[in-house]
Amino acid sequence: MSNPMVSSLLNKLANYTNLTQGVTEHEDEDATPGCERPQMGTFIGVYLPCMQNILGVILFLRLTWIVGTAGILESFAIVVMCCTCTMLTAISMSAIATNGVVPAGGSYYMISRSLGPEFGGAVGLCFYLGTTFAGSMYILGTIEILLTYIVPNAAVFVAEKKEGEAEAMLNNMRVYGTCCLALMALVVFVGVKYVNKLALVFLACVVLSIMAIYAGVIKTVIEPPDFPICLLGNRSLQNHNFEKCVKTEVIKNVTYTTKLWELFCDSRHLNATCDEYFTLNNVTEIQGIPGLLSGVIKDNMWGDYGPSGMLVEKKRQSSVPAQDNSRDIYMPYVFNDISTFFTLLVGIYFPSVTGIMAGSNRSGDLRDAQRSIPFGTILAIATTSFIYMTCVVLFGACIEGVVLRDKFGDSVKKNLVIGTLAWPSPWVIVIGSFFSCCGAGLQSLTGAPRLLQAIARDGIVPFLQVFGHGKANGEPTWALLMTAGICEIGILIASLDAVAPILSINGMFYPVSCVQFFLMCYLFVNLACAVQTLLRTPNWRPRFKFYHWTLSFLGMSLCVSLMFISSWYYALVAMSIAGCIYKYIEYRGAEKEWGDGIRGLSLNAARYALIRLEEVQPHTKNWRPQLLVLLKLDSDLGVKHPRLLSFTTQLKAGKGLTIVSSVLEGTYMTLGAEAKSAEQNVKSAMHAERTKGFCHVVVSSNLRDGFSHLIQSAGLGGMKHNAVLMAWPGAWKQAEDSYPWKNFIETVRETTSAHQALLVAKNIDKFPSSEDRLGEGTIDVWWIVHDGGLLMLLPFLLRQHKVWRKCKMRIFTVAQMDDNSIQMKKDLQMFLYHLRLNAVVEVVEMHDSDIAAFTYEKTLVMEQRSQMLKQMQLSRNEREREAQLITKLGTKSHGNLNDNAPATPDHRVHMTWTKDKLITERNRNRSEPNVGVKDLFNMKPNQSNVRRMHTAVKLNEVVVNKSQGAQLVLLNMPGPPKTKGGDENYMEFLEVLMDGLDRVLLVRGGGREVITIYS
Repeated sequence: MSNPMVSSLLNKLANYTNLTQGVTEHEDEDATPGCERPQMGTFIGVYLPCMQNILGVILFLRLTWIVGTAGILESFAIVVMCCTCTMLTAISMSAIATNGVVPAGGSYYMISRSLGPEFGGAVGLCFYLGTTFAGSMYILGTIEILLTYIVPNAAVFVAEKKEGEAEAMLNNMRVYGTCCLALMALVVFVGVKYVNKLALVFLACVVLSIMAIYAGVIKTVIEPPDFPICLLGNRSLQNHNFEKCVKTEVIKNVTYTTKLWELFCDSRHLNATCDEYFTLNNVTEIQGIPGLLSGVIKDNMWGDYGPSGMLVEKKRQSSVPAQDNSRDIYMPYVFNDISTFFTLLVGIYFPSVTGIMAGSNRSGDLRDAQRSIPFGTILAIATTSFIYMTCVVLFGACIEGVVLRDKFGDSVKKNLVIGTLAWPSPWVIVIGSFFSCCGAGLQSLTGAPRLLQAIARDGIVPFLQVFGHGKANGEPTWALLMTAGICEIGILIASLDAVAPILSINGMFYPVSCVQFFLMCYLFVNLACAVQTLLRTPNWRPRFKFYHWTLSFLGMSLCVSLMFISSWYYALVAMSIAGCIYKYIEYRGAEKEWGDGIRGLSLNAARYALIRLEEVQPHTKNWRPQLLVLLKLDSDLGVKHPRLLSFTTQLKAGKGLTIVSSVLEGTYMTLGAEAKSAEQNVKSAMHAERTKGFCHVVVSSNLRDGFSHLIQSAGLGGMKHNAVLMAWPGAWKQAEDSYPWKNFIETVRETTSAHQALLVAKNIDKFPSSEDRLGEGTIDVWWIVHDGGLLMLLPFLLRQHKVWRKCKMRIFTVAQMDDNSIQMKKDLQMFLYHLRLNAVVEVVEMHDSDIAAFTYEKTLVMEQRSQMLKQMQLSRNEREREAQLITKLGTKSHGNLNDNAPATPDHRVHMTWTKDKLITERNRNRSEPNVGVKDLFNMKPNQSNVRRMHTAVKLNEVVVNKSQGAQLVLLNMPGPPKTKGGDENYMEFLEVLMDGLDRVLLVRGGGREVITIYS
């Protein structure tokens, strides 16, 4: 037989708790084994906790003052704006919360699992700070009620003069706030079960207080309460130091002065010297609560903002102004304690609508979380919004304006202003608000440490991991201590007038920065819902269907607007704090894969960008080396030459594409595990050398095919490599097997066939690491063949890195004896000037016989290069006209790889500068019949080996003589012979060419211009 409805409700209320899921889990560990945790429904599990968290200190202590200062219309606009923000956030939160189970952590869990650990950690820590400072606000609210309305005589510090009252009050707040914080922290530390037992008491206090307010409003229609206020002229007076609102009184035909007289005059005698304003104006007594039908709503419709120290005056009340107002501050008037303006009131009010996530934080304790969280949260926000909106109107319709603007109730004998309206007694509101603030403070000290513990246990912020530990039952002891410490800072700072914009308003803590943290959290909840909705990920299947991405974006816009409306500078501070935390987690945090929406967003953005990249060939201006780095692995599958990765880092500086790859010889069926292990080793080496890029290890039947497949297929879409970087096979002569150096030559042929640039580093192990700093030195470029400008671009890129930054660039070019060396140097200097490159130019003269095999007979011919330099002497109009012409760049400079290879089609490229078409045709017609005038890059095996070696030796002598002390030497790399018969001679030629040089980078262009003189 089921229990009756009333007894069932009482049973649920007896088990009511306002604690989060993680708290009850820890408490249940002390319970009897096998005892099931109560499964709560919508009303007890979501609706009541949200109501208790939303309704609180601002409603009881500041809402009347906000209505009096801003007026009914503007106050109503503030309430509607803030409640709309939380309602839209609740809709987004409901969608996220019903898309799976939300364990301990609440908003942090939702954001981190939807937007990634970086956003989750940043916003989670900001939300933690907001919750912690909110605890300071609630504690200071508790002390304000205690010292102002309950036991004002309990003050430790008492001011001797009126101007010292504010400072004395702040010191009292500091002392009592610290004691209250220590007591609350002790209660939470001993056991949250005691907080759990008090939760129903706190909730009852809130409900009874609100009922007393509405009852008082109804009573004003029948019989308004008697709370007279005294006006001098039109100025409101503090009436707790006098009883009668008269200057003098007649007793038995004798005129006596009153206590009010003594406050404004230097003696109690009728002939005393009195304040000028007191003398010129009469005192009148009016009712502070005229009632709902009095028509006072008309006077309270508009706002009355003013600076700090402004007198609280009744509108449309006549008065005679005084000439001297210098002593007004010492008179018992009611003043504005702070400067008031609309945006300040928005920041003060917004904390009263927070607390909307109390239901989602306890999803594990709910019988049907998918139904209870949306319905209970939205209903709670609707109820509290109705309460706030009606209170704004009713306060303005029932209470006199000067009383509304009297923040501390000085004009109504130090009564709480909202208490004067309550029925049956103001003490209902005073006691209710006191316990409400106590409960809210305890909840903050209970929930904030668990939020910090959840972040710490995820391990995304390394230095917070200590806060993930606690007592044996999981209680977050260290996190509680941290929270109490931050709360204490808030209580102490709240006492400083110097930071009044953030905090203290005569002892009441209004952390505008706290508002920023809450708003930032709500902003990212809306963003998470919008991102998941727009991405349409398969896992996005919330049971709550009444959401839309437009509502989420509207909620985001409101959050951002409220952040900057309440305080634009603290909005920037909060964003900066969140941004710093985000970057720290991104840099130092643990790698987490939670299937978040940002990953999905990145995938969509990458797909879109790749499709766009593939549609158009990159312009010369955007060309940069996109590297495919070919690594060798040792027998332990480790990287054989890690300095190759260091050089990659220095060359790329994290920009563009880098693919680091290697090949294992065998079959994937047998070497699959080894390939994954090798890939991890390569990734570790990349991390150690700070190389940003992608890693790929493939298994192939032989190394030759493996490297060939990588050169052909590495990359994706428009993100493909255009240059290959590899190490020179240093011990190729001593190797028993010729396979390594033959494989090297075949790789050179593959890159040439693919029209990709090739960079070969000799003595790579002697190259500097990324931690080294090269001092004074040079990077020497030996420009023998124009390869599209790659030789000149590489030193510029290297010098962007801190390793090579202090090195200077030198360019050497070779001329025959009959060339005009002086003119050639001037032309080259002009060329570099237009390229915006700073380099020292040197022209080296050599005999024709010494360079016949390399620089004259086997290159593009000095005449052709001279024509390229002379092109710089064209007029500016001619250069601009021809700059963007697309000309055919013949691939004859590279030649076919073998005699049977089909002709390679010409490529249309963006030239750095172009030749006149007639000169181009004449050069082509003149050079084609002459078989000897070909590039050394197509060296044929039947040519004289003696002649070639003579060229290599002579050129090497010149290079060593000029560049032996250089930090790096860049040389043109000749192409391999067409047939394999001359491979060994080719290796010998390169070996002789580089002999005696420590660090050499052989460079072979990819067949297109890579540098331009145009912007």
